[in-house]
Amino acid sequence: MEKKAKIYIAGHRGMVGSAIYRKLKNEGFTQLLTRTSSELDLRNQQQVNLFFEQEKPKYVFLAAAKVGGIVANNTYRADFLYENLQIQNNVIHASYVNAITKLMFLGSSCIYPKMAPQPLKEEYLLTGLLEPTNEPYAIAKIAGIKMCDAYREQYGCNFISVMPTNLYGYNDNYHPQNSHVLPALIRRFHEAKHQKLSEVVIWGTGAPMREFLFADDLAEACYYLMQSYNEAGLVNIGTGTDVSIKDLALLVKQIVGFTGDINFDTSKPDGTPRKLMDVSKLTYLGWQYTTHLKEGIALAYADFISKQ
Repeated sequence: MEKKAKIYIAGHRGMVGSAIYRKLKNEGFTQLLTRTSSELDLRNQQQVNLFFEQEKPKYVFLAAAKVGGIVANNTYRADFLYENLQIQNNVIHASYVNAITKLMFLGSSCIYPKMAPQPLKEEYLLTGLLEPTNEPYAIAKIAGIKMCDAYREQYGCNFISVMPTNLYGYNDNYHPQNSHVLPALIRRFHEAKHQKLSEVVIWGTGAPMREFLFADDLAEACYYLMQSYNEAGLVNIGTGTDVSIKDLALLVKQIVGFTGDINFDTSKPDGTPRKLMDVSKLTYLGWQYTTHLKEGIALAYADFISKQ
């Protein structure tokens, strides 16, 4: 990518988009295009088409999405399916119509079947049933992957897809109901500490295994692949290591400084038993993560405190 090329970052205020924005800024790119959702509603085809016609970006990072944790995904099923399909359809098609040089579509590890073998290889896509609680979001993301591949095959578009594992970091979503597990734990332990509570209750058994990647590491990987990867299919982005929810909770508890007990509400759902990415393809392509979990959580917690 040329330093003076116009680069559109869709979703620049989110955790992923803001990390990509910081990375590109630090690398010396000078024409980064951004729009807030109030300035440009990506669900609106007419607005998206007009934006692309006027601005003519050369590269696109499609990091905009309606996202949330297990409660939000299961509660707003129609919204997650409709809005994410609209965003993807509009941006991907406008990128084709306006002959952009390259687009990167960012998905999610929930695209893989619930009971797929571990670790999750790219070729396991569409080999089994999805986790029911986030099926609408996963179906939208799968459609995005297939859309990129179809536009590549039919029109020769250089559209690539990457699938990040669970992310955390700066500008994360700490909403009490709609956040993912790690930011939810940070908020819960922080509030319990300040309210001097004797315990923190966590959904499920604590047994599920999850992989976590610092969002700035994801941005590094995206930047690397945007310059070096030009093929159909998808690339997993992760650490290749995972941790139980119980051990994660203990780690967050330690970093936050909460001294009470942890209790697990086993009447609540666990979700997928394990979600570990196979990152051998990414490793072969020449990239590995650098921020380890304890260090990353400490950075995320400091960011959380700074915004209170």
